[in-house]
Amino acid sequence: LFIVVVAVNSTLLTINAGDYIFYTDWAWTSYTVFSISQTLMLIVGATYYLTFTGVPGTATYYALIMTVFTWIAKAAWFSLGYPYDFIVTPVWLPSAMLLDLVYWATKKNKHSLILFGGVLVGMSLPLFNMVNLITVADPLETAFKYPRPTLPPYMTPIEPQVGKFYNSPVALGAGAGAVLGCTFAALGCKLNT
Repeated sequence: LFIVVVAVNSTLLTINAGDYIFYTDWAWTSYTVFSISQTLMLIVGATYYLTFTGVPGTATYYALIMTVFTWIAKAAWFSLGYPYDFIVTPVWLPSAMLLDLVYWATKKNKHSLILFGGVLVGMSLPLFNMVNLITVADPLETAFKYPRPTLPPYMTPIEPQVGKFYNSPVALGAGAGAVLGCTFAALGCKLNT
């Protein structure tokens, strides 16, 4: 029950990390930020439960719960008329599998889990998250189809930063994720002590 409760909360915190429809001008910047947020939410919870149970496979189970709950939540939004015409891909699962693999391959060595697992999840999730971005409907078309005349100030489109981050949000997300992933993997392990 406890693992389900935490996975639900993780899902709530990452529920919009993949909703690029209304980020027309800032799609790539949002992509980088959301990739990092997803990486950190996944790794801290998955590492915590992995070291808590000591059973390789727990991280993947954690990611599976997040995926299923995200599907349920986004299906509910779709039924309310929210413009989702794509299936949110289970981007957390492959990264969580890598985390399990590291834990298993290093014979449950926590330091290896933090270093290798953190880097692998941080570098892989932005790549898998690209699938989410590719499956999104054309943002401009959707924006015209579902106009939002009462956008809050922080959502008001501004000029895109062309060339920022060398036009490589995956590389930026992977680099930042690899560094932060280790930190948050350490936090996940620390929660058990």
